[in-house]
Amino acid sequence: MVKNKMNAILFMIIMILAVFTASACSSNTDEEVKQSNETSDTVNTITTEDLKKNLNDDSWVVVDTRINDAFNGWKLDGVARSGHIEGAVDFSANWLDVDVEDKEKKLEETLETKGISPDKNIVLYDANGQNAKKVEKYLNEKGFKSLYTYDINQWAEDESLPMAQYKNYQRMVPASVVKEVLDGKTPETFEEGKKVKIVEASWGEEKESYAKGHVPTSFHINTDTVEPPPEWMLASDEKLSQFALDNGFTKDDSVIVTSESQMAAYRVAAVLSYIGVEDVRVLNGGLAAWTGAGYELETASNKPEPVKDFGTAIPANPDLVDTQDELKSEILANPEEATLVDNRTWEEYIGETSGYSYHDKAGRIPGAVFGYAGKTDANSLDYFRNIDNTMRNFEEIVELWKEAGIDMDNHLSFMCGSGWRAAEVMIYANVYGLEDVSLYSDGWIGWSNNPSHPVETGEPKE
Repeated sequence: MVKNKMNAILFMIIMILAVFTASACSSNTDEEVKQSNETSDTVNTITTEDLKKNLNDDSWVVVDTRINDAFNGWKLDGVARSGHIEGAVDFSANWLDVDVEDKEKKLEETLETKGISPDKNIVLYDANGQNAKKVEKYLNEKGFKSLYTYDINQWAEDESLPMAQYKNYQRMVPASVVKEVLDGKTPETFEEGKKVKIVEASWGEEKESYAKGHVPTSFHINTDTVEPPPEWMLASDEKLSQFALDNGFTKDDSVIVTSESQMAAYRVAAVLSYIGVEDVRVLNGGLAAWTGAGYELETASNKPEPVKDFGTAIPANPDLVDTQDELKSEILANPEEATLVDNRTWEEYIGETSGYSYHDKAGRIPGAVFGYAGKTDANSLDYFRNIDNTMRNFEEIVELWKEAGIDMDNHLSFMCGSGWRAAEVMIYANVYGLEDVSLYSDGWIGWSNNPSHPVETGEPKE
């Protein structure tokens, strides 16, 4: 009897302790459990097999969260194969760190453009295990629920799975590759033993931009040397020949053009290609990409070593630049085979503004097709750049051009006001893989300065 009472008392004590322990655990970890459930409900890894199965399903969106250069085609972070999963869109984790005006609005517009919406199943992939998590956190805070992460290394190691890259992706170089060059290495796509020269392109004297900080070893190129004032039209072939010799360029060089201003870099890069430098590249994203990667700028002034022989007659690539006569006889006269693509703002295109404080003539060249540029002024290229000023996913540009009626099977001659914007767009097009392209360098200013040239204004007729 006593033994039974003792057993009953012991049982009651055990039950009380169990209830107390459960209660304590519940009160201490409610938030932790809640977070765990939220994570398990919204973020999961996905297998390669399931990714393949859903890749062409409209209810799924596959997103490359790596640096833009990896999407374009560079083999970064140790992946076995370069490029991106065919059919993927891009939303780089780097974009979340950019300090720009109206940042959140621009990011939301980017999500909408790429079809990354809360009603879709979103697969976020990377190669370092960090980028996808960063974008996942951002999307989760915006209310996205069906999120999955994936390691691109699994896809890249299976050579039977398709990966895409831009044909000439090497023309835009990531900061990490420039750093490898400076460290004496020979990165992918660079030829062993070939001399690499790094230059900084900007308008004005060194004190205007270069002296404030540049990529180490780079020397300054004042854009006035390739388009002398006050006309700021492309310099004569004779002057460009002297420019090449003075700055030590030869046709066999590999040249990487850097700049705080992307347009200046692409303008100089286009000129170097025109005169005949065989390997011309641009630091993708400019100096912001360099400092964003954690690399230091240099302020010491570096000078080029002049040469006596470029190695061939200049220009070696005359077809890369269209003269006004060639524009009229070869481009505008053959609309079935060639298209003049106008890379200015819509307001410039319809003649509401000239776009330039020093030029008062407004309008467009008859026959020119609106090819987009920026949304604000002559210094903007919103339709062609990501939020960090790297090149936008070119498939999205292709869609804009298709809607505008631009046939990419045609020869495309790019123009803007004076050649800066158009040079950048032309090189982007070539990076994508369009080879039959040229630059009408004189642009609207050169055309409209001739009073005998016809001009159109207003919205084009259907």
